[in-house]
Amino acid sequence: MPEPKPLIDLQERDLALLRGLFECRIMTAAHVAKLYFSGKQEYTKKRLQKLKAAGFIGERTRRVNEPSILFLTRRAFTLLNREGHLSDLPQLSANSFEARADVSELTVRHELEIMDVKAAFHAALAPDKRFSIIEFSTWPLLNQFETLRNGYGSALVKPDSFLSICEPIPGTQSSDRYDFFLEVDRSSEVQDVLLTKANDYLNYYVSGGFAVRNGATAADKKSFPFRVLIVLKSAERRNNTAERLMKSNPPILTLTWLTTLAEVTSDPLGAIWIQPKSYREAITGTPFDPERKLPSGAYRRRSEREAFVESKIQKLHLLES
Repeated sequence: MPEPKPLIDLQERDLALLRGLFECRIMTAAHVAKLYFSGKQEYTKKRLQKLKAAGFIGERTRRVNEPSILFLTRRAFTLLNREGHLSDLPQLSANSFEARADVSELTVRHELEIMDVKAAFHAALAPDKRFSIIEFSTWPLLNQFETLRNGYGSALVKPDSFLSICEPIPGTQSSDRYDFFLEVDRSSEVQDVLLTKANDYLNYYVSGGFAVRNGATAADKKSFPFRVLIVLKSAERRNNTAERLMKSNPPILTLTWLTTLAEVTSDPLGAIWIQPKSYREAITGTPFDPERKLPSGAYRRRSEREAFVESKIQKLHLLES
């Protein structure tokens, strides 16, 4: 028996939202407002009520003080599939779709933080006349790549997301393109995980893998630069990561750009990004220089280091010339 016709006329923005939920798996109403409804929260609320009533969007059970988490229903998935709205994405069976949509509690917080970053970029760039987002994909399957891992053969790397921004070149039909891989730190992860991934990205660039992904040859790698954006929970963890990257072998000084979750969700295009190179310049010759050996023992927090670095380090705009 065919499904009854839903009591809603789906608009283009509705379909874009449903497709976005298919890819991202979960969102909050705040994410939906920024990504699809120009930040209009009241309109977003009313439209979501209609989409939920029509059976296209469901809600996870959450605690009273937490925002509701939205997900795509099987009914919406069937409709999107039937009408060809998912034809350019990996094809899933209905059962595979439901298995993928079942996000574990351990993963929910991390995926919502990734969505916080995505929504912040969209909100910041929406009124911009100079830059626009070409792609912001948060499905690891779409962004994963293989690269050589020093001493361990090949490795499959699954970025948290991939972001591509374009800037038209005045007087021409061409545009400049800025490509970024995004990693949102799980505070439960040891720093070695971030260090290993940073080395994987470096090998991916040096080997020409990213150039090949873009339809060129490995020899064209310099024509296909990218940056790795690492978002950390705190300035302390950001500085620890910068220190590990600058001491890596080889040092990773400019490929990775680091900031905190609070900064990137507030102003992703502002002067909030640091490089390991600028961190090294800020602390060299100071009491916080790692070359000045501290007594051995367990890790000790040094709040004075964070205050010193914040006052001295050069912070960069992501899209500065």
